[in-house]
Amino acid sequence: MKQPAWSYQSCSYTAAVLRYAITDSKRFGNNLTARRSALMEHAKRLVQAGIDYIQLREKDLEAGDLLMLAEDIMRVLSTDGDTRLLINSRADVAVAAGAGGVHLTSHLDELTPVQVRQVFAVAESWVEPIISVSCHTPADVERACANAADLILFGPTFEKKLRDELVVEGVGLGALHEACELAGNIPVVALGGITAANTRSCMDCGAAGIAGIRLFP
Repeated sequence: MKQPAWSYQSCSYTAAVLRYAITDSKRFGNNLTARRSALMEHAKRLVQAGIDYIQLREKDLEAGDLLMLAEDIMRVLSTDGDTRLLINSRADVAVAAGAGGVHLTSHLDELTPVQVRQVFAVAESWVEPIISVSCHTPADVERACANAADLILFGPTFEKKLRDELVVEGVGLGALHEACELAGNIPVVALGGITAANTRSCMDCGAAGIAGIRLFP
């Protein structure tokens, strides 16, 4: 698995770090057209920066609109770099767009990674998908491992922002370290309040990378 150097300007940590960006176009305003345009420009910057994964997480979009957006981002990805696009919770949209994989939540009613691979396997242009899974507890990590996830997003590590800018405390570095131990050979990516300043502490806990919505400019 490709692991480029973490090149965020203010970070002095030079070990290989997976970089996982998560979209949220609502942070670009309320106008749908402007949001889409801003998101596409952001995607271009992420690709140019060599980000490993972009998770398309636009929960307010209907399937058709989500597919069109995913196809537009895929065209950006195909022109430059090795960034892979993962679609949040929608294996059907991922297959239709030719995306690199799917991100699954920790909800028990989600498809499993095995089921997602079965969806990809029947596609005409089949590719081996990357499947990341959100985990918040040791039990979540154990379940993700048992279901053969490729990547685990663990958090919130330091903090989580809720609506109206309310911030709640994360589970901490001890929990991140435990998650990394439980995950074994499955890479764990730290999520929640990650900054250039605390990236090293995440890596020292055994994390393979970092993720966030606003982490990557």
